[in-house]
Amino acid sequence: MNLNGFDHFWQQAVDVMWGLPLVFLVAATALYFAFLCRLLPFLRLRHTFDLLRGRYDNPGDPGEIPHFQALSSALSGTIGMGNIAGVAIAISMGGPGAIFWMWMAGLLGMCTKFFTCTLACMYRQRDEDGIAQGGPMYFIEVGLGHRFKPLALMFAVCGMMGCLPLFQANQFAGLLQALTGLVAMFFVGAVILGGIRRVGAVTSRLVPLMFIVYFFSSMLVIISHYEIIPALFAEIFSAAFGGQAVLGGAVGLTFKEVLVTGVKRAVFSNEAGLGTEALAHGAAQTGEPVREGLVAMTGPFIDTIIICTLTALVILSADVSPSGNGVAMTADAFEQTLPYLGSVVLLITFSLFAVSTMISYSYYSVKCARYLLGKRIGGQYVYIYLLLIPVAASWNQATAVNIIDTAFALMVIPTLTATTLLAPKVVEEMRRYFKELE
Repeated sequence: MNLNGFDHFWQQAVDVMWGLPLVFLVAATALYFAFLCRLLPFLRLRHTFDLLRGRYDNPGDPGEIPHFQALSSALSGTIGMGNIAGVAIAISMGGPGAIFWMWMAGLLGMCTKFFTCTLACMYRQRDEDGIAQGGPMYFIEVGLGHRFKPLALMFAVCGMMGCLPLFQANQFAGLLQALTGLVAMFFVGAVILGGIRRVGAVTSRLVPLMFIVYFFSSMLVIISHYEIIPALFAEIFSAAFGGQAVLGGAVGLTFKEVLVTGVKRAVFSNEAGLGTEALAHGAAQTGEPVREGLVAMTGPFIDTIIICTLTALVILSADVSPSGNGVAMTADAFEQTLPYLGSVVLLITFSLFAVSTMISYSYYSVKCARYLLGKRIGGQYVYIYLLLIPVAASWNQATAVNIIDTAFALMVIPTLTATTLLAPKVVEEMRRYFKELE
């Protein structure tokens, strides 16, 4: 197959996989989970913040890292290209109304993460060293039984491919030139070779820094356009059911196009339902699985409701043209309002976003490899991962995106199938925990 044929194959694959049926599956299961839990986890936010502050941490509990580090590890994977490039692409393809559906999918995604990450700690399996490991492949096999193991294998195989650093390295090199592929390889290697404890320690420092820098730089842009912000929110709501886009690239959009674009971009942004988040939260040190579910559900709020909204307002408040390159659109929006400073801020934040995502994804990818091949052989997969960082830096961007997107779509199927089947068990555990808490 020649290069054009290779590119075409992956383009066709992603078009088939990310159609309306998969988007419906993601939305329908999230609504089902919200109905089952009666939104009770949302009423326990004060308790969730206590968990994040370490009030209930117990070094003797099974797992490897505290609640906050587990959340940081998961957020370092989700806060990245989806928040910068993904939002810009959503606006270009679906108009401002796509942001409304990103919000809706983000809020419902909080319920999905509560269920998947509670399961990740309910059904853990000890590895060769006796360390409890959690994630979709484990809760599929342990929770549903051996006859469902093909679903677990499907997730692990697709996770090895879907969590490769193809797109992050590609975008990072496009921003800072090819040398950064090698720089990123050595930095990511220095972190991931230290295991999940070092990943948790590094990301617990990187994520707050990333959030603070991006939050305040975005607020500078938004405040400078404060007079039009109410109108932008009105446009987002009015365009949510189809209509004309502000940026002129998407005119006369149907409701289906706006809906699918918003939900799809939200899933790529916060990864609710993909199962990657459960790989990180499955390493949390806790004897109460519901606690980790509560911590995990804050992820989509931080990722989609806060950070993606900031990016959307920055882009919509600026006079930028639609582009196939989401990073370029966002950079143009910052540069217009904050000349010179804007490009520096985006350079710093995007570099942090890209590298932190590669760190978390390396853990996810190797964890899947260890499940399939055992800890000794599967652990060597980390070197393949690291070598692909400089290689991917020179890849065709569209092909890199399509390969990852296709793998992600295939990860959704086993994750949400198993979570739906095991959801009543989560509800039982939730009711017991809340009753004992009271």
